[in-house]
Amino acid sequence: MTLGAKLRKLADRRQALLLPGAANALTARVIEKCGFDAVYLSGAGVTNTYLGLPDLAFIGVAELAAHVSAIREVTELPIVVDGDTGFGNALNVYQTVRRLERAGANAIQIEDQVMPKKCGHFAGKEVISAAEMAGKVQAAVDGRRDRDFLVIARTDARAVEGFDGAIERASRYIEAGADLTFVEAPESREEIEKIPALLPVPQIVNMVIGGKTPIVGREDLARMGYGLTLYANAALQGAVLGMRKALDALKLNGVLTEDPELVAPFEERQNLVGKPFYDRLDEKYSAP
Repeated sequence: MTLGAKLRKLADRRQALLLPGAANALTARVIEKCGFDAVYLSGAGVTNTYLGLPDLAFIGVAELAAHVSAIREVTELPIVVDGDTGFGNALNVYQTVRRLERAGANAIQIEDQVMPKKCGHFAGKEVISAAEMAGKVQAAVDGRRDRDFLVIARTDARAVEGFDGAIERASRYIEAGADLTFVEAPESREEIEKIPALLPVPQIVNMVIGGKTPIVGREDLARMGYGLTLYANAALQGAVLGMRKALDALKLNGVLTEDPELVAPFEERQNLVGKPFYDRLDEKYSAP
């Protein structure tokens, strides 16, 4: 079974599979070590960690493809990629899909925001016409080489056209060929409950810690019928807290030891990045 087919099967179960986000290859390795079944490459995470900037469309397809390639090199998990708006019109979407699939992605999420986009939980979002987005979805479907490469159509219209408008758009994107849809930033538990019942394909729900959507547990989301539960930047927010705690302690005390409350052990870090494997290769290829 290909990774795309595996991901499709997991989404089709509608058991609200937890999908943690990674901003880089190291985080993807942590996600795999923790036993998750898939990884999400977060555009916001890449922008925050790679550039130190907010999620306001400051990265392009080249940076994204490089991160996909790095993650594919170190994990066997299916990779869902946040493709923002597809980086242009339908022709750009077609090429973006081909490039990201070649880099190792197994699914792409594209959204109907006006380019340059904003984080789905920021104010002031704008959306393109539903007809234009439907064309972009069709281009994504046509661009994929593997039919199990999943096309996920996200709509940000809840903040612009209301809940009913967002559902209507998602339905249109399904007609255009989307394998999953993603109604971003519902604003109540009632709205969260309605979405899977109103749309025929598996749904993604985005649990943004501190965002506009109420946090709902996986068991409840599975009962509602969601396919995937996205925690796009939970690992990043946890890492920021961990860095602050370690560095605050260093600044305060002038010294930092291998305190398990503050830092991961040196050996754990080396194991995580595959140092023992390269030690074996070094021994294998060394001159007698």
